[in-house]
Amino acid sequence: MSREQEQDLFGRAKSGHPVDDRVSRRDLLVASTAAAATLMLSPAALAQSGRSKFRRIPPQYIAALSDPQAQSGSNAQEWGLWRKDPGPRGVDLDDYDRLQANGGVAPAKWTFDSKNWWLEEHGLIMEQPEFPLPAGLYLVTGDRRAQAALTVHPMSSDGTQNWELDNNASIYDVTHLRCRSGRYTPANGAPSCSPATAKKSDFPVRPGAAMPGVDGCNKQDYSVLIVIGIG
Repeated sequence: MSREQEQDLFGRAKSGHPVDDRVSRRDLLVASTAAAATLMLSPAALAQSGRSKFRRIPPQYIAALSDPQAQSGSNAQEWGLWRKDPGPRGVDLDDYDRLQANGGVAPAKWTFDSKNWWLEEHGLIMEQPEFPLPAGLYLVTGDRRAQAALTVHPMSSDGTQNWELDNNASIYDVTHLRCRSGRYTPANGAPSCSPATAKKSDFPVRPGAAMPGVDGCNKQDYSVLIVIGIG
C-alpha cells in the first residue's frame, strides 16, 4: 500500500465512509497494526455506528464454523481465536523441510503439530488458533462494510457454547473472504498427512473459495472474522 493510498483510506475511515472491499489483511499490516485499528474502528465510526461500548484493539481473527447464513448457534466451543495475524507468522510450504529440521518450531516461535495443522490462502502453514473462543462481546467485520456485535456466551454444562450476531448480520456478512483458512488432520487409515504433499499450484486461493485438499488429510474450512473491538 502506498503512502497516498494509506492516507486516502484513513481519510475515509475518519469520515465514516465504508472502507473499500479491496483492503486486504496484508494491506492493514503494511499500515501497521495500530494504524489498522484506527482505520477499522475510528472514534467517529464508533459513534456513528452506535458501538461506543466497544474498546478498539489491534485486529484479531476468529476461525468460525457455521452455516454462512446463520445468525446464531450453539457451537462456539468449536471456534478459535488468533490474537495475532497468523499469516505473517506463517511458514511457506517450500520451507516445510526447514521447519521440520528445526524441531517444528517456526521463526515466530509457535510449534507445528503434524496431526493438526493449518494453511492460509497463500500456502502458508499457520499456527493453531486458541480453542475454544473465549466468552465475551466482540465487534466483528468482514471488511466488506458490515459490522456486527458477536456475543459468545460462557460454556454450558453440556459443553456447548451459544453465540449470536446483532445488526441482522449473518456469518457470511462478517466473513473476510480474502482470508481463507483450512485445518488438516490425518484421514482414517492414511499413512501420513503432511504439508509436503500440498500442491503449491493450488495457491493463492481466490476470495471466498474453499481451501484445497491435501492427500492423506481430512480438511475443515473455517470462516475468518476480523475482530476490531472488544466489549
